[in-house]
Amino acid sequence: MKAARVRFQRPFWFYLGPAFLVSVGYMDPGNWATSLEAGSRYGYALLWIVTLSSAIAVLMQVLAAKLGIATGMDLAQAMRARYSPPVARFLFVTAFLAMMATDLAEFMGVALALNLLFGIPLTWAVVLTVFDVLLILWLERFGFRWVEMVILAFVATIGMAYVLEIFFAHPALGAVAWNAFVPNGTVFESTTALFIAMGILGATVMPHNLYLHSAQVKTRTRGNPESKRRVFFWSVVDTVTALSAAWLVNGAILVMAAAVFHENGLLVTEIDQAYLTLKPLLGQAAALTFAIALLASGISSSTTGTLAGQVVFEGFLNVRVRNVAALRLFVRLLTMAPALVAVWFSVRPVTLLVLSQVILSMQLPFSVIPLVLFTSDRRLMGGLANPPLLRALAWISTGVIVVLNLLLLAFATLGV
Repeated sequence: MKAARVRFQRPFWFYLGPAFLVSVGYMDPGNWATSLEAGSRYGYALLWIVTLSSAIAVLMQVLAAKLGIATGMDLAQAMRARYSPPVARFLFVTAFLAMMATDLAEFMGVALALNLLFGIPLTWAVVLTVFDVLLILWLERFGFRWVEMVILAFVATIGMAYVLEIFFAHPALGAVAWNAFVPNGTVFESTTALFIAMGILGATVMPHNLYLHSAQVKTRTRGNPESKRRVFFWSVVDTVTALSAAWLVNGAILVMAAAVFHENGLLVTEIDQAYLTLKPLLGQAAALTFAIALLASGISSSTTGTLAGQVVFEGFLNVRVRNVAALRLFVRLLTMAPALVAVWFSVRPVTLLVLSQVILSMQLPFSVIPLVLFTSDRRLMGGLANPPLLRALAWISTGVIVVLNLLLLAFATLGV
């Protein structure tokens, strides 16, 4: 009987995919904005923040996947089930605000890329991003695996683009290796440095990815304890692999900015400025590669943002929408409103992008704290409850997020 059970196990590659779907959110235009400004303003000094944020992201995404596998509920459903209606409504509002901040970054990234590549005005470029909903619906006709494969292709495009960018930039590899893993005090020197560091954290550990991962991973479990453990094992492999790739891309953006802009005494605070500055410094090929990667990043991350919006609405409101197309279009129109207003009033895109990531960081505790509480509850999680060491790491990571938020508020209040 035991041999028969092993014989009919699915191959390992069946379990891979959800984390790669989620990983594009860790390479979205918000990451570009924060990493470009961090690299051009402070050189390699904030690279360790990218590493720290990525490590926290891996941990939190593993917990999100574990919640979905163990309980059969995504994070939104678990919040609705475990908390009183007023608390659940409050958490729904914070999740929706995070979705709006996320979409603001993604819309602006796509709009900027379309503007740079094809000269399309920003207002029309933002409107065009609504068509990624149609892309999802068309692909889902062939099975959700196709959505995952297309997203994986986008991830590969972004990764290859930044391999080329690093090749063009010739960074100081010793400084890169040191600053990637050794903390320094730059982040605490001013409100600006802490603001950018919070932006990196908010751009890396993103609330909507926790909701999406906890929902998407459920497609890989078959409901029995042995299957759940197997799914969880491969979900860890999936998450570590996918988010390691995202860490390399985010680090590469900062490294490129440090090597090209900071070393030449240029402070880059606009994505289109980065594109235009790359032309004389590294050539047309580098600038074109940058814009193509930005477009791939914006389209793929806005696609997964739409999927996450569906998870949040259905989970918190306890509804199963029959007309999925209408729901996704509704969510997209709601969350794209701030981006349209910002473009109409000619607000600087990078200011919006960095601010959106800080808003995400401020919202993180409302997603992360319930996630850690849920996954540490043995009555809810059974044998997949967090062991003591993992529980300690999860609370330490949560503490880092909360402390950085409090420091940012204190610095801003004191005008440091």
